[in-house]
Amino acid sequence: MKRIILLFAITFGFTVLIVSCKEGKNSGDEVQSQNQIKKPNIIYILADDLGYGDLSVYGQQKFSTPNIDKLASSGMLFKQHYSGSTVCAPSRSALLTGMHTGHTVVRGNKEIQPEGQYPIPDNTYTIAEAMKKAGYTTGAFGKWGLGFPGSEGDPIKQGFDTFFGYNCQRLGHNYYPYHLWSNNDSIVLTENFEKNDGQYAPQLIHKEVLKFIDNNKENPFFLYVPSIIPHAELAAPEKYMAKYRDEFSPDKIYKGKDNGPEFNLGPYRSQKETHAAFVAMIDLLDEQVGEIVAKIEDLGLAENTIIIFTSDNGPHEEGGADPNFFDSNGPLKGVKRDLYEGGIRVPMIVSWPGKIKAETTTSHISAFWDVFPTFSEIVGLEMPNDLDGISFLPTLLGNVEQQKKHEYLYWEFHERGGRQAIRKNNWKAVKYNVFDIENSKIELYDISKDIGEENNVANEYPEVISEMKTILQNAREPSDVFTFDQGTYLAK
Repeated sequence: MKRIILLFAITFGFTVLIVSCKEGKNSGDEVQSQNQIKKPNIIYILADDLGYGDLSVYGQQKFSTPNIDKLASSGMLFKQHYSGSTVCAPSRSALLTGMHTGHTVVRGNKEIQPEGQYPIPDNTYTIAEAMKKAGYTTGAFGKWGLGFPGSEGDPIKQGFDTFFGYNCQRLGHNYYPYHLWSNNDSIVLTENFEKNDGQYAPQLIHKEVLKFIDNNKENPFFLYVPSIIPHAELAAPEKYMAKYRDEFSPDKIYKGKDNGPEFNLGPYRSQKETHAAFVAMIDLLDEQVGEIVAKIEDLGLAENTIIIFTSDNGPHEEGGADPNFFDSNGPLKGVKRDLYEGGIRVPMIVSWPGKIKAETTTSHISAFWDVFPTFSEIVGLEMPNDLDGISFLPTLLGNVEQQKKHEYLYWEFHERGGRQAIRKNNWKAVKYNVFDIENSKIELYDISKDIGEENNVANEYPEVISEMKTILQNAREPSDVFTFDQGTYLAK
């Protein structure tokens, strides 16, 4: 009997041990699995009209951007990243839809009065909607520009849980506005009435950015921060102006619109110290980037947060801005509204501690429409079939041999006589005066040897020109709103 009891005890104990081991293994596997599938927070900061040469980490010599530089040192700096367009609205449309300007719905700046721009349709599938599908809380803070308040293009109807800022990019010209939008509510800023500069909008928006991070620290979030800095008008709080006053003499005076019914409703105000104001604005932007990073670190989220910093197009010349003085486009030719490199090649920095190797650079050729597929791959979503973009996640993780490459990149611009451009490997084709058949010629540059696009070699490579003509004809689909007459203008 004792032997039976002893045998039962041994058998029971062994069984318990096996079960315990299995339970321990399963529990450990579950924890490991949870760690593996933990989705990173994504913060995408978009400066407005910041040039390729406007950051000290990209070569700026007259002022510094220490916080953005620090972000670059913690991650990867892109040398050949391109914006969606050379102006605001189509650039944002390309970003949010993953399509270049030959396919995305908004291909130009088209105003809607009294407030807003032409809306992206309700059936447009955006990054924000994809991130919500993946279980993310989504927020946008800054300048929208893709649909007037209440329209189908309103950010709240395009996948964002929270929006705070300027719906209208025209009203975003003014830094002391009469109102901002909080979701569907117009927040009246009485402190700015009667020409008072009581509330500087970028500071109000930044407070909401930090609040969003605090409120969502327990769950994955996608935070889109399309700042209005340093778009004209040129204006900054006195605290920042005082730091740079008299440092950039001779300063440039700009005479704007300081009276009348349109005051503070789009036209730029005067600025007596445009150089100081420009640097003061970028200083404030740099400070805000530093505060976002600090917030993430204080909450213990740094290793599970991707932060991207970039710009929507090249540097502008409006409101007294002086890109030549600051060498804002660096070695590149052209500015905002150009399709030369200076109008569309932009800085991009990506930080993801523990995943992206610190202090790295890449020459991978990428564009705004690559962001959607990249985020989709990161969060495990199947990408829509109609995207023009290619995920650059392999580049971020150092798996260069797995990185796919574009056959070409394409841009079109509907102002100033019509403009088109193609980047294919090291070749860059630029076509201006698209609507003027007799004066529209394709220029050709070898970007690997001529980054400043100074030497047009079109006559030397007729076979390349022939290929570029074919791409220019076939890279786009017709748009009833943003029209290029393919049959007439593009065949030449």
